Amino acid sequence: MHEVFLQDLAVVMIVAGLVTIMFHRFKQPVVLGYILAGVIIGPNTPPFPLIQEQYTIDLMAELGILFLMFSLGLQFSLRKLAQVGPTAFTVATIDVIAMLTLGYVTGRFFGWSTMDSLFLGAMLSISSTPLVLKALEGLGLMKEKFTGIIFGIQIVEDILGIAVIALLSSIAMTGSFDVGEVVGTLGRLGVFLSVALVAGLLIVPWLLRYVAHFKNNEMLLITALGLCFGVSLLALRLEYSVALGAFIIGAVIAEAREGAHINHLVEPVRDLFSAVFFVAVGMLIDLQVLYEYLLPVTIIATALIVGKISFCSFGTFVTGHDARTAFRVSLGLTQIGEFAFIIAALGLSLGVTSDFLYPIVVAISAITTFVTPYLMRYANPIADALSYLVPNPILQTAKLYNRWTTRRTERTQRNHQVRALLRRWSMQIALNLALVSGLFIICNAAAHWLEAHVSIVPGVLGGIHSLMWLTASLLALPLLIATFRKWRAIAMVLAEISVPLNKEREQQSYNLRSVITNALLVAGVFLVGLMILTLSYALLPPWPVLIALLLIVALSTFIFWRSFIRVYASAQFALGETLQQSSDTHAVVTSRPIPGMLLRAELDSVALPSGSSATYKLIRELELRSKTGATIVGIARGPESIINPDPDEELQPGDQLLLLGATEQLQEARRLLESTEDDAAAK
Repeated sequence: MHEVFLQDLAVVMIVAGLVTIMFHRFKQPVVLGYILAGVIIGPNTPPFPLIQEQYTIDLMAELGILFLMFSLGLQFSLRKLAQVGPTAFTVATIDVIAMLTLGYVTGRFFGWSTMDSLFLGAMLSISSTPLVLKALEGLGLMKEKFTGIIFGIQIVEDILGIAVIALLSSIAMTGSFDVGEVVGTLGRLGVFLSVALVAGLLIVPWLLRYVAHFKNNEMLLITALGLCFGVSLLALRLEYSVALGAFIIGAVIAEAREGAHINHLVEPVRDLFSAVFFVAVGMLIDLQVLYEYLLPVTIIATALIVGKISFCSFGTFVTGHDARTAFRVSLGLTQIGEFAFIIAALGLSLGVTSDFLYPIVVAISAITTFVTPYLMRYANPIADALSYLVPNPILQTAKLYNRWTTRRTERTQRNHQVRALLRRWSMQIALNLALVSGLFIICNAAAHWLEAHVSIVPGVLGGIHSLMWLTASLLALPLLIATFRKWRAIAMVLAEISVPLNKEREQQSYNLRSVITNALLVAGVFLVGLMILTLSYALLPPWPVLIALLLIVALSTFIFWRSFIRVYASAQFALGETLQQSSDTHAVVTSRPIPGMLLRAELDSVALPSGSSATYKLIRELELRSKTGATIVGIARGPESIINPDPDEELQPGDQLLLLGATEQLQEARRLLESTEDDAAAK
């Protein structure tokens, strides 16, 4: 190992360890200890720098961001993200737009240039996910309700951050705002997310289940990290953030039944690299710059904290959450971090921002990072103090609004089942079209690569482009057929809603409904066809070849229509099963009370037959204790004996199970374990 690198790493870990021990001793957030350690060993702290090769520390810090986002994905399931989705999107949009405006106005107040002010607003608009994740973990608040809302908002902000970077690049290079470029960036991002999530949910749980079968933690950890680095690299190659790729694959793995175990295995690796990341943030702090720009740093940091609290509280409250929850959510978003550094570096690389802006933003990030954990820790006392300052009429109005939104949500859930069904079908159509877009984009990239390396199709037939167009079209057929069927169902429902049935003119009503249905169907087919034509424009072969390929596609559609429907249904079922399995796995099992259990407990042995419905299931998936009251306390498997098995242990045919429980509980457990799949289906 390189001696200088080993020395630098030793300095980082020793100083970080000493400082964080002190912070832990005095019950202060550990993340602040890491940042203080960075200040101590940083190049800007006299008398001399303790780090020789800053590049290697920065490289490890980037790995820290990757592992933090991967860990966040492992702890934040897609089901939770869907639940906080409307709130997250609304609050993130309000926050980004408002802070962009506030930052721009503040910059102009100091007399800075238009570009400096615009970039300042962009830096203040995106909160730091790794910083707040570590702070919440240190405070023991990860299981609180409001943390899910915070992470949902930050995920949406990270996605919007990509659009902000595209917007700034466009303005910096052309001097004007290109709407098309930003929309195109968001569209490509949506396709990437859709393809990555669907493909991941179909493949990754199966892969992890296969690897977990070997009962080897090392193999499972290496496989998970391989997926993490692979998807992060893919995101980077597509010009997205590696942090986004790490979060996506983490969220996909969280839906597998091995997700909780993988999260436990990853924790030590994450803690190592995340410590280096926060130390690296501290090393960026220049106390001399803090002193030189003390007034603007103080004003901007105050504006950031007050603005974030105001806008995020407002956005969370108007989406239906109570005032205290809205306030706690806003306190978790009062900091900036890695996105601000990326935007600042972009401005310097394009030569459109001043040199003083980067160190100012680093100083603001350091201040807000120090302040945020204390704001979250004392959120309730702060909220109580503010409640005395707010006039009573405003408090009563807020309570009335909250009760109104709660009742409105309940009525919506009860009375609008048709709308919910239409929304679900619309989301499925959007997802299908995103996957179709992904297929054509991938085939287009593959055609360009193959064209440069091989020549397997004669030029008269359109070359490799015609083959890739046919491949993309055939692969997209199941998705397009499903889209057609769902759009037809939507058209029929909309026709029935728009034309009430008139008994006196029943036939006319049916005819009008038919006209509306067919018109919507034709319009939908036309738009989808136009979309495919746009996506495949670069792949289109000469017209004679294209007509022949269209005939092949039409013939395949006619012959394999039912097969394509079955393929899509199987994939949809597998996807739903994965999500349902994840929900069951993460559910908290509440055992029914067992009065006098210790006095009446008995042991019984049950041999698990090969046809049992319990075979190849995890112990926790059986929910044996919640259903019967009995507990599996041992497993005899050939020469191997497992005492007090882990809930993640998978039952195998022929296992001899040792059960603990009362007589009636043991009898019920035996019936459940010996029942077959046919018995379960009959019930």
